[in-house]
Amino acid sequence: MFTGCWKRKWKHFVRDGGNKYVMRFLSIFINFAIVVMVFGAVLAHVRKNPAHLVFRYFTVQSNVFCALACMVFAISRIVGDVSEAIYVLRYVGTVAVMVTFLTVMLFLGPKEGTYKNLMSGPDLYLHLICPIAALVSYIFLDGTRMSIWAVICGMLPVILYGILYLKKVVFTDGDRAWDDFYGFNVDGKWKLSFLLMVAATAILSFVLYIIV
Repeated sequence: MFTGCWKRKWKHFVRDGGNKYVMRFLSIFINFAIVVMVFGAVLAHVRKNPAHLVFRYFTVQSNVFCALACMVFAISRIVGDVSEAIYVLRYVGTVAVMVTFLTVMLFLGPKEGTYKNLMSGPDLYLHLICPIAALVSYIFLDGTRMSIWAVICGMLPVILYGILYLKKVVFTDGDRAWDDFYGFNVDGKWKLSFLLMVAATAILSFVLYIIV
């Protein structure tokens, strides 16, 4: 009798979309895992450096934004349906951390001649693990069809940070200026760097938009 009861429950579970429950659980788990990993990594950086220096990097800003988006998304899945605005927020966070990942892999790594320093300690989470986790969960668990305007939203973090970076690096003097720590203004080529970053982000945003 006991075995028969569980068999009936299992059949109902499968019939009623048991796979959806599993996917929902995995989505919630991975999103909260990203939150924990990001804030743990950022806290590790803040313990060693002043917060205002840590948060000037797009790496940190993009990961924190993505973590907040993941937290809102996971909570929304727990309490009820996820609105399109929250889906867009989750998508934008994924685009932002993938810009970080691709910048490290295609620009900063080759520029430094090694990935060792970029993939050690807390940076391993911010440069690799969290961006990949955000991408995989977005593609297979969290993504949905959205308005084409989401592509523009996906570009906003890079555009806004690019404006801030150029203002602080190129157009600010004295103690308030930033060093060109990303190397985007080498030989005064900030206009080209800005254009390439925006163009690359636009392509990435569109690819992530159509992939789900």
